[in-house]
Amino acid sequence: MTYEPLPVVRAAELDDGDGAARWLIEPLWMRAAVGILGGAPKCCKSWLGLDIALSVASGTRALDAFDVHDKGPVLLFMAEDAAAVVKQRLVGLCAHRRLDLVDLPLHVITAPALRLDRERDQARLRDAAARYAPRLVLLDPFVRLHRIDENDAGEVSALLGYLRELQRELDLAVLVVHHARKNGSAVQPGQSLRGSSDLHAWGDSNLYVRRTKDALALAVEHRAARAPDSIDFALVDDLHPHLAIAAAAKERHDDLDQRLLDTLRGANAPLARATLRDALHVRNERLGDALARLTADGAVARVGEGWAVPVPSSYEGGGTERP
Repeated sequence: MTYEPLPVVRAAELDDGDGAARWLIEPLWMRAAVGILGGAPKCCKSWLGLDIALSVASGTRALDAFDVHDKGPVLLFMAEDAAAVVKQRLVGLCAHRRLDLVDLPLHVITAPALRLDRERDQARLRDAAARYAPRLVLLDPFVRLHRIDENDAGEVSALLGYLRELQRELDLAVLVVHHARKNGSAVQPGQSLRGSSDLHAWGDSNLYVRRTKDALALAVEHRAARAPDSIDFALVDDLHPHLAIAAAAKERHDDLDQRLLDTLRGANAPLARATLRDALHVRNERLGDALARLTADGAVARVGEGWAVPVPSSYEGGGTERP
């Protein structure tokens, strides 16, 4: 029996990495790391994946807060969102950061299905990654990448092993979006992931999103670096929806409230909602939230078909109403 001997070198002769960046996004994701972005359904996992993808492709800060150290192309497969929805979200994120999507090396796999438990689709993904040389491959979600039993450690390990080979062969990061159990309450967030525990163990960097009432908390894990404290963030339902650190999101709420009050104070008569929306350049839903907050605080009041501040007592045409 003939075989090729195992390659072995002395520890001192190992590759130093040629000074490559340690981080892809500091402190969220290590350079050329594989891992999971996990969380229960409807907790903005796909939004966060797109935010990270846009950050790597553009070199702009993730969540408007975290620096990219290894900017480059990104390859996406978004199995549960229509192409138009993916583009709409990316265009909105770009508008928020004053970027043009046309200028960015964001490449979207448009195949209707990608089965990474099959050799044919493994080869197709490897070819695409070799062609576009991405710094990051984003696969969303794991459940749409296969037809294996997610509780079978052997089957899951084989699929994850292929993604590890892809990472090492092409020197890229792989981020896989995966669902957590709806009622998961494990001490470690990764233990709440659906399926085999190999999913949690596989990651070099892992992100876990958890919703508490209206807030989102992001827990970070790294195999070879200290993890930051939990990060609170929110989806800002602005003219261009985007994710932001919770403190920044609150500042944006406070800023809109103040601009709304200033606009009403400068008016000679109550202003209609459409007039306010055009003046403030804000989405209708976000304007409604601001009006509801300020009405609850007694800072504004509805007068006929318009809004006024301070609460009027003698506007011609009638009294005040709540929204």
